[in-house]
Amino acid sequence: MARPRKLDPSSSPRALLGAELRHRREQAGLSQNELGKPLFLSGSFIGQLESGVRRMQMDQAAEFDKALSAEGFFVRNCAALGKSKYPDHFAEAAEAEARAAEIKEYAPQLIPGLLQTEAYARAVFREGRPTVANSVIDELVAARLERGHILGDPTEPMLWVVLDEAVLRRQVGGPGVMAEALRHIAGLATQRRIITQVLPFSVGAHTAIEGSLKLMAFPDAPPLAYLQGLGTGQLQDDPAQVRQHELTYDLVVASALSPAASLALIKSVAEDYEHEAQEH
Repeated sequence: MARPRKLDPSSSPRALLGAELRHRREQAGLSQNELGKPLFLSGSFIGQLESGVRRMQMDQAAEFDKALSAEGFFVRNCAALGKSKYPDHFAEAAEAEARAAEIKEYAPQLIPGLLQTEAYARAVFREGRPTVANSVIDELVAARLERGHILGDPTEPMLWVVLDEAVLRRQVGGPGVMAEALRHIAGLATQRRIITQVLPFSVGAHTAIEGSLKLMAFPDAPPLAYLQGLGTGQLQDDPAQVRQHELTYDLVVASALSPAASLALIKSVAEDYEHEAQEH
């Protein structure tokens, strides 16, 4: 088992909370399971809080103050976390994503947020929120592009994405936007920064046909699975559920085209979009 990573308490309020939670728990002679049980929290969830993977909620902070005789420490510092720039259903997943060592994702309809170009992201938000002011769209796009900055590191996190063929064929923003978006993915795959596969229509029904799936692994905390629907999202840490989702992803990978064949298809579709854009 990986040793817990030493958090720098000065790096962020979440790191401070995690480090203090671990310190006070160990000082009280409690295991992660023992601390979590009376609060109806799993030991793995406590570990994710301590490692800064998950965001502590105010009601949890109040319970930790009581259980660990912390005299309001956790409530006071939990308030310093502030409001996330992401929608409520995705905020915790986005924060976990930024700390993950490995991310594996199956995308059934749209290019994953980490791989979106500015024009593609803007088209997604504009069409999904037709009555929202342009200033709000600008903020949403900026937050999405900021997520992609984690790929600026040459090796971490390891990102493995399976794109349904529908992602390639659905025109978001028009042929020019699609050509740029797919070229961006092809470029990252060519540079071996990401692993990309395409699940072709010819596969038919498959294990993940009912929705998207994101798996996140960490060096110092149990893995997480994130399932997203229309305006909703669920972050799961139950070991049995996560293992089941890992199997689902493995089966999707087994049905997908090889990385080489997938890259060739992505480039071919991008070229078709480029020709279409030129004709217009």
